Amino acid sequence: MSLRDRGRGEPARPAFYALAPGGWRDYWTLLHPPYTLWHLSYVVIGASLAPAVSGERLGATLLAFFLAVGLAAHALDELSGRPLRTRIPAAVLGGIGAGGLTGAVGLGVAGAARVSWWLLAFVAFGALADLAYNLELAGGRFHTDWWFALAWGGFPALTGYFAQGGAVRWPAAAAAAGCALLSLAQRRLSAEVRRLRRTVVAVEGRVVLRDGTEQELDERALLRAPEAALRILSVAMPLLATGLVAARLG
Repeated sequence: MSLRDRGRGEPARPAFYALAPGGWRDYWTLLHPPYTLWHLSYVVIGASLAPAVSGERLGATLLAFFLAVGLAAHALDELSGRPLRTRIPAAVLGGIGAGGLTGAVGLGVAGAARVSWWLLAFVAFGALADLAYNLELAGGRFHTDWWFALAWGGFPALTGYFAQGGAVRWPAAAAAAGCALLSLAQRRLSAEVRRLRRTVVAVEGRVVLRDGTEQELDERALLRAPEAALRILSVAMPLLATGLVAARLG
């Protein structure tokens, strides 16, 4: 069976949140809204574990990660092969990538002056992660599941904690490890979903149950479980983060 979107004879969308290409819709798709919120949630989770939580510092950290991940990382990724099929000009994508990363680094340097100069190490790692992963530097050696888990899961949580008080303690390390594993699970689920939506053109087959009944095997059957899990987690993580920070700031 051909991979078509909702039976209208159109190619399947590259992601469940992607809109029809063109105009402002391309910029919405570029933001990967559910996944951006998911990864920003790790920042909030890390910050919420700090001995004292500053809303101002948390806001600045969230803005820096939004610029670095929501804008820069996604723009650089779209420059490499157009996986989202947007029509945004390459020059605009390059500008978004450069501007987002510059803004994130600037906020990080300003934060280091107030919190701890050790924060510059986090800033340097974040910039390296953005460039190495999304531009597939070193022959793609950084474009791996575990690098994704570390850079987009563990690192945001650890940074969120450190930005609050300029120190790292074992609760932060444990939470960062948990966030890294959640990010790894996301990567494993989304890899199969991306393959089906973006590279597979047809699926044919059937499933025979023990009682003799048969079910058609098509793209919807293959997408159903992993994509449902991604949708649920993309809502659950922001809700968890909201509850944690509300409890600390309330």
